[in-house]
Amino acid sequence: MNASVVFTYFPGLTDVQRRQFEALEPLYREWNEKINVVSRKDIDNLYVNHVLHSLGIAKVIDFLPGAQVLDVGTGGGFPGIPLAILFPQTSFHLVDSIGKKITVVKEVSQAIGLKNVEAEQARAEQLKRKYDFIVSRAVTQMKEFYGWVHNKVKRESRHPIDNGILYLKGGDLDEEMNQLKRPYRYYELTDYFSEEFFVTKKVVYLPM
Repeated sequence: MNASVVFTYFPGLTDVQRRQFEALEPLYREWNEKINVVSRKDIDNLYVNHVLHSLGIAKVIDFLPGAQVLDVGTGGGFPGIPLAILFPQTSFHLVDSIGKKITVVKEVSQAIGLKNVEAEQARAEQLKRKYDFIVSRAVTQMKEFYGWVHNKVKRESRHPIDNGILYLKGGDLDEEMNQLKRPYRYYELTDYFSEEFFVTKKVVYLPM
């Protein structure tokens, strides 16, 4: 599967954005030979399992110009890099505790010309800044994740939905979410994407 699957669901891309998306697979293949940032069996499905999955967040919200988004546990740059391509006027701060992965994020971002990505080896708990939204792909149970980031969200919301967490996760999450005793909402990714990979996959929105 190539980048055309992204273009099908996001038809309004500029030529620059199309070139950036097309460049991701050769870059990740090259880096994956040195540092395992995408599982070996998954690299052939990069555009569905990683890029499009990341862009599920963009089906829930259009980040505004000037918005600040934190991607926690970004790994090789997901969901942050695909979102940064899609929203070039939004600032993305991508953090991971593993330095090798942040090296890949920096190199890929630079190679495709992203100006709106800051990559840092750090743990979320150490960060001092506040953000409009915090995004992530299932790095841990939501209760633990909430503990790391709940004080990193700006109070004043500028988007149609309140500032908060947008979390990509799959499976039956009711028990996990109910532990938090906070309001939340699911967005089923099968409402937006037809590929089988997205069965049970969700964006979990937790307003702060």
